[in-house]
Amino acid sequence: MMASIKTKFAVGLFVLFGFVIASGAIIWIGMADYFEKGQHFVAYFDESVQGLEKDSPVKYRGVSIGRVESIGVAPDATLIQVVMKIEKGLKLDIHHQQVAAQLKSVGITGIMFIELDRKTQDEPDMSPKL
Repeated sequence: MMASIKTKFAVGLFVLFGFVIASGAIIWIGMADYFEKGQHFVAYFDESVQGLEKDSPVKYRGVSIGRVESIGVAPDATLIQVVMKIEKGLKLDIHHQQVAAQLKSVGITGIMFIELDRKTQDEPDMSPKL
Protein backbone atom coordinates (compact mmCIF):
# COMPACT_ATOMS: atom_id res chain seq x y z
CA MET A 1 0.00 0.00 0.00
CA MET A 2 2.85 2.35 0.82
CA ALA A 3 4.59 1.72 -2.54
CA SER A 4 1.36 2.58 -4.32
CA ILE A 5 1.16 6.01 -2.66
CA LYS A 6 4.83 6.71 -3.47
CA THR A 7 4.27 5.65 -7.08
CA LYS A 8 1.19 7.87 -7.42
CA PHE A 9 3.08 10.77 -5.88
CA ALA A 10 6.04 10.28 -8.24
CA VAL A 11 3.77 10.04 -11.30
CA GLY A 12 1.83 13.15 -10.19
CA LEU A 13 5.07 15.06 -9.63
CA PHE A 14 6.36 13.97 -13.04
CA VAL A 15 3.13 15.08 -14.76
CA LEU A 16 3.13 18.43 -12.92
CA PHE A 17 6.79 19.02 -13.82
CA GLY A 18 6.07 18.17 -17.48
CA PHE A 19 3.11 20.54 -17.52
CA VAL A 20 5.21 23.38 -16.09
CA ILE A 21 7.99 22.78 -18.66
CA ALA A 22 5.48 22.62 -21.56
CA SER A 23 3.70 25.79 -20.39
CA GLY A 24 7.02 27.63 -20.08
CA ALA A 25 8.07 26.53 -23.56
CA ILE A 26 4.79 27.69 -25.10
CA ILE A 27 5.03 31.08 -23.38
CA TRP A 28 8.71 31.46 -24.37
CA ILE A 29 7.99 30.67 -28.04
CA GLY A 30 4.98 32.98 -28.08
CA MET A 31 6.91 35.86 -26.53
CA ALA A 32 9.96 35.51 -28.78
CA ASP A 33 8.83 38.41 -31.02
CA TYR A 34 8.02 40.55 -27.98
CA PHE A 35 11.61 40.50 -26.73
CA GLU A 36 13.12 41.02 -30.19
CA LYS A 37 15.09 44.26 -30.21
CA GLY A 38 14.75 46.79 -32.97
CA GLN A 39 13.63 50.24 -34.04
CA HIS A 40 10.22 51.02 -35.49
CA PHE A 41 9.92 53.07 -38.66
CA VAL A 42 6.88 54.04 -40.69
CA ALA A 43 6.71 54.32 -44.47
CA TYR A 44 3.75 55.74 -46.40
CA PHE A 45 2.81 54.44 -49.85
CA ASP A 46 0.42 55.97 -52.39
CA GLU A 47 0.11 52.70 -54.31
CA SER A 48 -1.47 49.32 -53.69
CA VAL A 49 0.36 47.15 -51.18
CA GLN A 50 -1.43 43.98 -52.20
CA GLY A 51 0.84 41.01 -51.52
CA LEU A 52 2.60 42.74 -48.63
CA GLU A 53 1.74 41.09 -45.32
CA LYS A 54 2.67 41.27 -41.66
CA ASP A 55 6.10 39.64 -41.20
CA SER A 56 7.10 40.31 -44.82
CA PRO A 57 10.83 41.01 -45.04
CA VAL A 58 12.36 44.48 -45.11
CA LYS A 59 15.62 44.48 -47.06
CA TYR A 60 18.43 46.96 -47.53
CA ARG A 61 20.10 46.37 -50.89
CA GLY A 62 19.00 42.74 -50.86
CA VAL A 63 19.94 41.94 -47.26
CA SER A 64 17.11 41.22 -44.83
CA ILE A 65 17.25 43.78 -41.99
CA GLY A 66 13.79 43.59 -40.49
CA ARG A 67 10.11 42.73 -40.81
CA VAL A 68 6.80 44.45 -41.48
CA GLU A 69 4.91 44.82 -38.20
CA SER A 70 1.61 46.26 -39.39
CA ILE A 71 -0.18 47.59 -42.46
CA GLY A 72 -3.11 49.97 -42.43
CA VAL A 73 -4.66 53.10 -43.85
CA ALA A 74 -2.86 56.26 -42.70
CA PRO A 75 -4.75 58.81 -40.58
CA ASP A 76 -5.20 61.07 -43.64
CA ALA A 77 -7.13 58.21 -45.35
CA THR A 78 -5.22 58.69 -48.63
CA LEU A 79 -1.97 56.81 -48.02
CA ILE A 80 -1.12 53.32 -46.79
CA GLN A 81 0.90 53.23 -43.56
CA VAL A 82 3.42 50.42 -43.10
CA VAL A 83 5.17 50.01 -39.74
CA MET A 84 8.54 48.24 -39.98
CA LYS A 85 10.79 46.87 -37.26
CA ILE A 86 14.46 47.20 -38.18
CA GLU A 87 17.15 45.23 -36.31
CA LYS A 88 18.62 47.21 -33.41
CA GLY A 89 22.34 46.48 -33.94
CA LEU A 90 22.24 47.58 -37.54
CA LYS A 91 24.68 50.33 -38.56
CA LEU A 92 22.14 51.78 -41.02
CA ASP A 93 21.28 55.21 -39.62
CA ILE A 94 17.95 55.96 -41.26
CA HIS A 95 17.49 59.17 -39.25
CA HIS A 96 20.48 60.89 -40.86
CA GLN A 97 20.41 59.34 -44.32
CA GLN A 98 17.95 59.90 -47.13
CA VAL A 99 16.38 56.46 -47.50
CA ALA A 100 13.66 55.47 -49.95
CA ALA A 101 11.27 52.58 -49.36
CA GLN A 102 9.97 50.68 -52.41
CA LEU A 103 7.67 47.71 -52.83
CA LYS A 104 9.28 44.81 -54.65
CA SER A 105 7.80 41.46 -55.65
CA VAL A 106 9.27 38.00 -55.23
CA GLY A 107 9.19 36.48 -58.72
CA ILE A 108 5.75 35.81 -60.16
CA THR A 109 4.15 34.77 -56.87
CA GLY A 110 2.70 38.18 -56.04
CA ILE A 111 4.36 38.17 -52.62
CA MET A 112 5.83 41.58 -51.82
CA PHE A 113 8.61 42.89 -49.59
CA ILE A 114 9.99 46.35 -48.83
CA GLU A 115 13.35 47.34 -50.29
CA LEU A 116 15.21 50.21 -48.63
CA ASP A 117 17.95 52.04 -50.48
CA ARG A 118 19.61 55.42 -50.49
CA LYS A 119 17.41 58.08 -52.02
CA THR A 120 18.56 59.68 -55.22
CA GLN A 121 18.05 63.39 -55.83
CA ASP A 122 15.11 63.02 -58.25
CA GLU A 123 13.02 60.60 -56.09
CA PRO A 124 10.11 61.97 -54.07
CA ASP A 125 10.51 61.94 -50.28
CA MET A 126 9.00 58.56 -49.32
CA SER A 127 11.63 57.88 -46.70
CA PRO A 128 10.61 55.96 -43.57
CA LYS A 129 9.65 58.27 -40.76
CA LEU A 130 9.56 57.60 -37.04
